[in-house]
Amino acid sequence: MNINGNTVVVEKSAEEVFTFFTDLKNFKEIMPENIKKFEVDGESFIFGLPGMPEIRLVLKEKTEFSNITLGAASSKLPFTLAADINEISENKTEVKLDFAGDFNPMMAMMIKKPLTKFVDTLTENIGKL
Repeated sequence: MNINGNTVVVEKSAEEVFTFFTDLKNFKEIMPENIKKFEVDGESFIFGLPGMPEIRLVLKEKTEFSNITLGAASSKLPFTLAADINEISENKTEVKLDFAGDFNPMMAMMIKKPLTKFVDTLTENIGKL
């Protein structure tokens, strides 16, 4: 299951956006307002939203100034959340979030709508940075 977020333009350089994302505690700033838990632990963070189980994301890979990829800490629900960073000009950068998960069809059907809303909210909040 893939969810491609909208592309947003941020009034920052690609380096600033990349640096923001590599400091995992900054993800709290783009989480939905109704977040009930957010804790950073080294190269990972755990978050909880109402009606969803807590999820731990681990920093899987980073390509300087162009991509940050987070992945599920648990192999039970394998997925990644990638932020693609594309510098348009010195102080203008496009950011696009992509979610990719390997779920059975029933699970995918149940979680597609809330996950799409989650990715949309993250994208919208990135645009406010």
